[in-house]
Amino acid sequence: MVNSDGLAAVERMSDKNLSSTDDAALVRAAQKGEMPAFEELVARHRDRIYARAFSMMRNEEESLDLSQEAWIKGWQRLRQFQGDSSFGTWITRIVINLCLDQLRRQKRQRSESLEAMDEESGGVERQMPPVLVNPTAGLERGELRQRIDRALGQLSYEHRTVLVLHEFEEMEYKEIAKTMECSIGTVMSRLFYARRKLAVLLSDLRKNDSE
Repeated sequence: MVNSDGLAAVERMSDKNLSSTDDAALVRAAQKGEMPAFEELVARHRDRIYARAFSMMRNEEESLDLSQEAWIKGWQRLRQFQGDSSFGTWITRIVINLCLDQLRRQKRQRSESLEAMDEESGGVERQMPPVLVNPTAGLERGELRQRIDRALGQLSYEHRTVLVLHEFEEMEYKEIAKTMECSIGTVMSRLFYARRKLAVLLSDLRKNDSE
C-alpha cells in the first residue's frame, strides 16, 4: 500500500472508503493516530466483544460498560499491538481479562457479604433464592440457543469462564491457566465439571430430541 511518491496509503485512509480495508491496514493507520480507522475496527468487532462480555458477566449493563472499557484500553494500548494474533483476538483478550477482574471483585464482595449475613442471621440458606431449571418440553429449534445461554448463566463464574475460553475462544489449557491464574489441572477439572453440569441442565433437550 505504497504510492509512487513513497507515502503509505494508510496516511490518507480517512479519505477513502474504509469498509473494504482489512484489519491489519486499519490497525496501522490507527496506530498513526487516525481515529476513523479505529472507529471502523470498533464497528466491525463491537458485537463480538459485547457478546463475549455478556457470555461471562450475564448482565447487559455490566457487559456494555466492560465492552466500552475494553475499547478505551484497546486505543490506549494500540501501539503495543505487534500483530502476533489477529486484531479481533487481541481485543477479545482485553475484554476477557476485564471481565475476569470484575468477576473476581464480585466474588470477593459476595464472600464478604455472605460472611456478614451469616453472622447477623445465623445462616444464609433460607435467604438464598432457589436455582430452578425450566422443565418445559417441546422447545422449538429457535429457542435452543436461548436455553443454552440460560444454562450457562446457572454455572459458577469459574465453570462458565473456562467453558467460554476453551469452547468459544479455543484457548489451550496452558493459556487458560495463565488467564485464570490457576493450574492446568484446575482448568481441566473445571472444564470437566462445567461440561457435566451443562449436560445436566440441558438433559431434557436430549430427551425431547429422542422422542
